[in-house]
Amino acid sequence: MHSTRSFNLGVGALTVAEVDILREIAAELKRELTITILDWRDTRPPYLTGDDIRVLPLDGRFLINPNGFYRAMRQADLVIDIGAGDSFADIYGGKRLAWIFAMKLLVWAARTPMVMAPQTVGPFVKPLSKWLARFVMNRTALLSTRDTLSTECVRQMNVKTKIVEASDVALRLPYDSPVKAENSRIKVGLNVSGLLMQGEYTGKNELGLKVDYVALVHDIIRFFLDHPDGCEVHLVSHVIGNQSLSATHPEQIEDDYQAAKHLEMEFPQVIVAPAFKTPSEAKTYIAGLDFFMGARMHACIAAFSTGVPTLPMAYSRKFEGLFGSIGYTRTVDCTSETREEIMQKIVVGYEDRSVLLQEQELAMTEGRRKLGLYVSELSSLMETVGKT
Repeated sequence: MHSTRSFNLGVGALTVAEVDILREIAAELKRELTITILDWRDTRPPYLTGDDIRVLPLDGRFLINPNGFYRAMRQADLVIDIGAGDSFADIYGGKRLAWIFAMKLLVWAARTPMVMAPQTVGPFVKPLSKWLARFVMNRTALLSTRDTLSTECVRQMNVKTKIVEASDVALRLPYDSPVKAENSRIKVGLNVSGLLMQGEYTGKNELGLKVDYVALVHDIIRFFLDHPDGCEVHLVSHVIGNQSLSATHPEQIEDDYQAAKHLEMEFPQVIVAPAFKTPSEAKTYIAGLDFFMGARMHACIAAFSTGVPTLPMAYSRKFEGLFGSIGYTRTVDCTSETREEIMQKIVVGYEDRSVLLQEQELAMTEGRRKLGLYVSELSSLMETVGKT
């Protein structure tokens, strides 16, 4: 559940950061490293390469072929699963979860030590899902969550494996620090979720939003375009599909960039950020902004971890779980708050940007500390595996 070319740059951010961690540990241990990434067949070019990287295509045939997934697991010294960040749960439907359970069970059958890298765990509602989740978590060599809510979920399921509560690995995603021009206009960044703009996967509000998300986005853009500070409004995409694909292709259904281009037709004053090729490229752009809001959590993590005052706009508990667990309480909740309540918090957050920065610095210190717990445990495990 990592990817070198996912159209969701959040999954890419997890992968690039995880590889960075593995390379750092291997260098400290003075051990050679080969990383095999089982990747989806997304259409963009890979944004992660290297002599130590091998990519195998992951599809249904590879999964069920005895010489495919299972053989790759047998050949590995260690398997790291990150669940695409938040997919180890019931909320995205049974098909995705079945894939995850199948892979975890095959790793267990291969008798290869498995690491659950920091990720959201749960919620699990269905009895079978709970049973399988408990089964596989009890058979991990290292079980790490990225927030307190996930840790509590694991404990309530009576999992016996030691839990390492860390934070999101993307806090340490590499990027280039931009040079900000003096006396320039205030740059306000807004990540607009293409998924939420088009009514989610089915149009039936399966994520349980209370707010009219489309109307809220319009309110935010109008507010900052009309603000006496003369703000620039940057629409920043973090899920970017292949623009040559049909409108019904899965990549296009979630595409933030197309949503931003449609909004540009209504608000020609906005600046649509480029269709980024890599997660680090997106983070570098975001780092050059002065205030940021977004419904893609990893777009918010990019802003938060580069010192940009940030208001995450949650559609699931993973937002509050992650940011709340490191002491940052500025997340707004699109599943429980109204447009008026959210707009009021955005207005206050914008005016209190210097206060937000102080709060973020403290939270980042805690995030780095917690992430260090995972790195330390992973290093200890990597020191022992693969030795004959």
